[in-house]
Amino acid sequence: MRDKILLCSDLDRTILPNGPHPESPRARPFLNAIAGRPELTLAYVSGRDKRLLLEAISSYDIPVPDYAIGDVGTTIYTIENGTWRPMAEWHREIAGDWAGKNHDDLARLLADLDALTLQEPEKQNVFKLSYYAPEDIDHGALLAEIESRLRPDGVHAGLIWSIDEQEHTGLLDILPGRATKYHAIRFLMTELAFPEKNTVFAGDSGNDLPALTSGLQAVLVRNARDEVRREAITSLEKQGLSERLYLAQGDFQGMNGNYAAGVLEGLAHFMPATGVWFEGALHDG
Repeated sequence: MRDKILLCSDLDRTILPNGPHPESPRARPFLNAIAGRPELTLAYVSGRDKRLLLEAISSYDIPVPDYAIGDVGTTIYTIENGTWRPMAEWHREIAGDWAGKNHDDLARLLADLDALTLQEPEKQNVFKLSYYAPEDIDHGALLAEIESRLRPDGVHAGLIWSIDEQEHTGLLDILPGRATKYHAIRFLMTELAFPEKNTVFAGDSGNDLPALTSGLQAVLVRNARDEVRREAITSLEKQGLSERLYLAQGDFQGMNGNYAAGVLEGLAHFMPATGVWFEGALHDG
């Protein structure tokens, strides 16, 4: 296969089987097998910082990627021979969105919102302000209130809401407007000269929706929450882009479509020529 492929995937509950659904035993071995293909460039797209990215790679025995978009899109790393190098070009790209303000400045503007609890220091960075909030809060009203406080100061922020199913809590990330997972993927595509037809994104949760509904070729793993599935389908139907989203069904290589199995199923859907990769992996394994 001559064309090179850029596979961008979320980690938690997308590749990593750290949710309540069962994992197909062959899914991660398959992923490890195809990650070595010269045609494939692998990028993880995650809310995790570098330390937690490394922990996931080690703990779950998943391949070291070629690139890593971390901290919900606020950092991009180039990875070569075990060295993780931050892309300074990306920080320059997103810095202007906060109008000269930093993490602490924004936190002070929101300090009296009782529904918000700052996440741990290791989950914050210069361009990422992260909170916990009640799972059942009217998050639409909460986000509107936050926007009303930031806008007068010229802050262009992205507000990313998602749910931690295991902890039963809401997660809110406040980022520079261009520091979403989607914009980071687009930046990487431009830097590496990958066209849309050679790029696939896979995800499962609310903070993946900007990428899932962007018009990129996107995969929603079978274990995704129903509300995320409904919102993604509705958004793309309105745009006339339903064919850009693949919903993993669990009918690929005898796997169930959850987690990495769904990622690989979606990759094969959009890139049918990759089918021989899996046959080879089965034969070799």
